[in-house]
Amino acid sequence: MKKLVEVLANREELIQRSLSIVRSQIQTAIAARGQCTIALAGGSTPEPLYRAIAAQDLPWDKIHVFWGDERYVPSYHPDSNQKMARLAWLDQVNIPPSNIHPMPTGAADPAADARAHQTQLQQFFQVSEGEFPAFDIILLGIGDDAHTASLFPHTEALQVRDSLVTVGNKDGQPRITFTVPLINKARCVIFIVAGASKQPALAQIFAPAADAMTYPSRLIQPEGELWWLLDAAAGEDVKQPR
Repeated sequence: MKKLVEVLANREELIQRSLSIVRSQIQTAIAARGQCTIALAGGSTPEPLYRAIAAQDLPWDKIHVFWGDERYVPSYHPDSNQKMARLAWLDQVNIPPSNIHPMPTGAADPAADARAHQTQLQQFFQVSEGEFPAFDIILLGIGDDAHTASLFPHTEALQVRDSLVTVGNKDGQPRITFTVPLINKARCVIFIVAGASKQPALAQIFAPAADAMTYPSRLIQPEGELWWLLDAAAGEDVKQPR
């Protein structure tokens, strides 16, 4: 794993730096494999990044978009991660509909939808049961409680090691989420973190020792590159590698 930590002066610079790295990773993936697979984060922090990506001139037909987690709501619901990304980015560009791979949420059975999405991923990446595909880019954020994707502290999802997709749990509300081993197979994971409220979580995530069940973002140790991009408010106390 190659870990890189950068603290940017403000949110605008955070988004511009995130855009630069995402563009570079997209170009690298397409040059190497003819396409790029990217999994998106939800929440408010990456929304301006998605708007910025939409303004780029990119080979949309070679980019396949997935989500790292999804609230268990319909795609038109205000809380839907898919809806946010479509409004900010995907509806603004000429990307083939078949290149967009949302998490299903319509079976009234989160476990069934998680299994269905796992099958979709296995078919797309042409991997067998028990194999984990490598996404080119997985974008992540963290919560004030150090969760990432829908991997919340002290929940069963943190311990799933034999599936690509599982059911997360946020205060009794189900979510669909990538598992730790799937995220860790990625060629590039990019955490994008903003705001002073994230400082306590980051202190534990970056600490030499802490309980990963309590601070789940510690579990993310990808085989490829690991980027931590922080604005100054979030990263005030974070020591950057020399």
